[in-house]
Amino acid sequence: QEETNPPAEIESRGSNDNTPPPSPHRSSSSRRRPSPSSPPLSPPHPSTFPPSSYEPRDFFRFEILHESSKSLARVGRIHTPHGIIDTPGYVAVATNGALKGVDFRDADTAGQQLVFCNTYHLLLQPGTDVVEGAGGLHEFVNRRDRPLITDSGGFQVFSLAYGSVHEELSTGGELKRASSKKGSTTRSSSSSSSAPPPVKVTEEGATFRSYRDGRKFLLTPESAVRAQKSFGADIIIPLDELPPYHITPQALEDSVERTHRWEARSLREHLEDVREQAMYCVIHGGLDRTLRRRSVDYLTSLPFDGYAIGGSLGKDGDELMKLLEWMMPLLNEEGKEGGGVDRRSKPRHLLGIADEPSVLGAVTNGIDTMDSCYPTRLARHGTLLTREGKIHIKSGKYSRQFGVPIDPECECSTCQRYDRSYLWHLFKAKEPVFMTLATIHNIHYMNDLMKRQRQLILDDKI
Repeated sequence: QEETNPPAEIESRGSNDNTPPPSPHRSSSSRRRPSPSSPPLSPPHPSTFPPSSYEPRDFFRFEILHESSKSLARVGRIHTPHGIIDTPGYVAVATNGALKGVDFRDADTAGQQLVFCNTYHLLLQPGTDVVEGAGGLHEFVNRRDRPLITDSGGFQVFSLAYGSVHEELSTGGELKRASSKKGSTTRSSSSSSSAPPPVKVTEEGATFRSYRDGRKFLLTPESAVRAQKSFGADIIIPLDELPPYHITPQALEDSVERTHRWEARSLREHLEDVREQAMYCVIHGGLDRTLRRRSVDYLTSLPFDGYAIGGSLGKDGDELMKLLEWMMPLLNEEGKEGGGVDRRSKPRHLLGIADEPSVLGAVTNGIDTMDSCYPTRLARHGTLLTREGKIHIKSGKYSRQFGVPIDPECECSTCQRYDRSYLWHLFKAKEPVFMTLATIHNIHYMNDLMKRQRQLILDDKI
């Protein structure tokens, strides 16, 4: 039965790591918002933002230490209120404000600096009031001396419509439909029922239902920012629309233009109460180079503190690398609007990508940070990362590898204390401690990989 109450604004409620592997609030009533029936034809001009918003932040700074002579790779440091981020660097994903299987202390010991938390999940549980009541996310999760980044919740909301990236690619972009069965969805087809889609998008924002209790919510650019103000992360992300890989050119262009309007609204909301938080824009356009350039030119002309690369990044690693090889040089150009923005001086983040081949390619193309739950998800399912390649520990060939650590060159606590034989036993016996030991290793491996990449760049070897 359809809910008769109007959707709640999401802040009033109390690249996620919840899937198996493949891959002080201010009222907005007085603020005018675009009418859904007559959206503006174009996003606001950079000159409509106050000149002071283009000034450098005293609480957030990106320092470039070295630029490679062989590629776009660079070594730097991002200075935040809660600590430094060495770049290029891996960003671990703590979906619900927690890394699955490990305490933040273990991850910090393994070299983890920046951690990514998902606004969508934290909005639904425990809610902004709880986190804000605790003093913000750093206090709530007891990680006071290291930086955090939160997203807008948009990625998870639009995943409700098309599923995960893997699902969307495998179904040709077929829209998911709500099912009468609680907690399930079906794929639309010409013969499917007339059940409404799980997400409704208007100029105002995106309306969806909670996966926890079915309650309807409206996520807007303003409410997404206010939620992230409650959380208090060092870096926040504006609301954007995530279109699927399979989409018509006109629908993609409409989505990019809407995203630009939403990101400008998000930025205005942020600038009203900055709270020592940096905001990155999210560059969109799919694989369409004209739209990507339009997105780069517009968003870099606004007073964002950094640039995130988002939207559809291709169906595989090859398409991702081709996109980055073409697009990243644009971020070394002088901007065409807003008085000639120095794009090179701001950090660049790749959203949701951190498998090793993609990491290595992204680094040489000038990406500074990248997030993914991929390494920790692999660990939970028995795949361990090493300099010699992946180890699938369930294989019987590891049952008698006594005294052999996962990676002989690794200095993580797991490799210093346990061998492959014991880890094989723990996995086969389904002992929960395996998840902890494996995740500690994979997080350490990723941070060590990035440390090695930084040294290679300093040595001008890549």
